[in-house]
Amino acid sequence: MRPRLAPYLQQRAQWPPEGRHILADYDDDSVVVYQAYRPSIGRYAVEHQRFGGEWSFSRMSWIKPNFLWMMYRCGWAQKPGQEVVLAIRMTRSGFDQILAQAVHSSYVAELYGSPAAWKQRLSASEVCLQWDPDHDPHGNKVARRAIQLGLRGGVLRDYATDWCLGIDDVSAMVAQQHGNLRDGLERLETPLERVYPVEDPEVIAHLGLSDYTG
Repeated sequence: MRPRLAPYLQQRAQWPPEGRHILADYDDDSVVVYQAYRPSIGRYAVEHQRFGGEWSFSRMSWIKPNFLWMMYRCGWAQKPGQEVVLAIRMTRSGFDQILAQAVHSSYVAELYGSPAAWKQRLSASEVCLQWDPDHDPHGNKVARRAIQLGLRGGVLRDYATDWCLGIDDVSAMVAQQHGNLRDGLERLETPLERVYPVEDPEVIAHLGLSDYTG
């Protein structure tokens, strides 16, 4: 199921302008995350509806639920080695497990107590968490933060197998919308994204999610 599109300007008006929020395309059972690869890896994943071939289970793999953050990172699929943008629909239960296991990529004193304790947690964890400045369609930083999650080990294997519901190559859509962007923001459509609801208060506190009442 390919991502549903909606006018960017309408969506921007509804998104929180600042804070730490997970923007994502989701329904009751699934959530979409994005990755960008060179053609040989991306085409294999779409053809076989699973990761394999030149894709490695032994390396950390980063997923991004926010479409525009993916566009910033891959340069609207113009960067070498990131020409194929994949929309991976995965189970929400799997995504929630990833969030619950995440350890920050940099030291947060109020969460980890000491740098040594944080380093131990990070080395033992199979999920690495980064909050980075979100970006607008032109690549400019905004006040809101965007999440990306690095997966390895058993979590990466679960993501690539049991939690994966479908893989779509959305590169043609990316190219079309990049062209629309050149004609003006009013022409741009992006996947329909809302603030992803995290229910567990301990996970909310650990991730540092900002309050949202939209």
